[in-house]
Amino acid sequence: MRRLAWPTGGLWRHPDFLKLWSAETVSQFGTQVSLLALPLAAVIVLDATAFQVAALGTVEFLPFILFTLPAGVWVDRLPRRPILIAGDFGRAALLASIPVAYLTGNLTLGQLYVVGFLTGTCTVFFDVAYQSYLPALVEREQIIDGNSKLEISRSSAQIAGPGFGGLLVQAFTAPYAILADAASFVGSGVFIFRIRKQEPRPEEAAVGGLERTSIWTELKEGLRFVLGNPNLRAQAGCTATSNFFSQFTFAIIIVFLVRTLGLSPGVIGLVISLGSIGALVAALTATRISGRFGIGPTTIVSASLFGPSVLLIAVAPTGNRAIPVLVFAQLVIGFSVVAYNIVQVSYRQAICPPRLQGRMNSVMRFIVWGTIPLGSLAGGALGSSIGLRQTMVLGAIGGGMAVFWIIFSPQRHLREMPEPVDEEPHVTELGAALPGMSDPLPADDAA
Repeated sequence: MRRLAWPTGGLWRHPDFLKLWSAETVSQFGTQVSLLALPLAAVIVLDATAFQVAALGTVEFLPFILFTLPAGVWVDRLPRRPILIAGDFGRAALLASIPVAYLTGNLTLGQLYVVGFLTGTCTVFFDVAYQSYLPALVEREQIIDGNSKLEISRSSAQIAGPGFGGLLVQAFTAPYAILADAASFVGSGVFIFRIRKQEPRPEEAAVGGLERTSIWTELKEGLRFVLGNPNLRAQAGCTATSNFFSQFTFAIIIVFLVRTLGLSPGVIGLVISLGSIGALVAALTATRISGRFGIGPTTIVSASLFGPSVLLIAVAPTGNRAIPVLVFAQLVIGFSVVAYNIVQVSYRQAICPPRLQGRMNSVMRFIVWGTIPLGSLAGGALGSSIGLRQTMVLGAIGGGMAVFWIIFSPQRHLREMPEPVDEEPHVTELGAALPGMSDPLPADDAA
């Protein structure tokens, strides 16, 4: 295996990557505004009930279940940069319709649902294209560095964005604050439009220049690529398991912090914000850590930290004595999740042939995000029946088991970023050996 040099700042001199990074930074800060302003518009302006606000979150997530897999096929069939631009401008127009409707006195809850669903649909295509576009923009040995820099923007937005969004809502009201997010998507689209590097032309879906096959046939090829690769299969299993149990605990954590530990909203907000600092540290150091210790060991250590950290929260004392325990746990969770995500996303981008990037990313997202609503339902049900602290302990134990997917896979020995999979032999082998779909299918999209 050819040893790759770990870059030391080369992307700072990569003008097209800097445009992509600028686009991500602008849109991430804008998105944090809408995450706060959209439900506040429903509650304050339209007097929505708790169920109606929860339904708004559901319709925003629904496109990720419905459209992620077919989005991967279309992303592989089409140039990716136009998909990114269309996704940005489409979301900008949809979000801008909210303050316009409010200004004219026509804003309704139904419009928020429609905007949430369509914005989520645009995000599905954007996200799949985005993860598939980076490997075409930078050198393969720069992928971890690129993902680390993009994660810096995400983590910084999670730290500063909610406070900025709250100020905008307070100063201009929730519907008008959403204009900031619309403007951020316009800015992101402009930055991506100015990228000059030409993408490789999308190849025919069939190897060897045959006629394009059906969407279902192409989708099955993406499924076979992911499930037929032992390392990708282990990553999917680890991430899906971790996502199930993280949502299992996060679905009840606010109730646990308030009712069991007796913390105030201000303290809870501070603790959660500090977790984003751990994420930022991981984004700044993931390239060096994985370069020094290797891909496999970095993945194992980062995945193994989640369960013990949640267990610290579960056994924390009540009152202010819990604060240092919670802060430490949140810092470790933030660090471990982001370090894990950067390494595993970079790995799958590096080994996947360009023509399968969209389908590979969509299949992985479908698997690892599909467990999120199940974990939320299970955590809520158990929290109501056996108790909040007991449910948190179960979530910590389950989350700690996720790392065994990686430990028992070949990835545990991986030191360097591997060469891309030899595509044609791999496709031939997979035609006869798709792993059992009944196997258990395996922390972004959090990937």
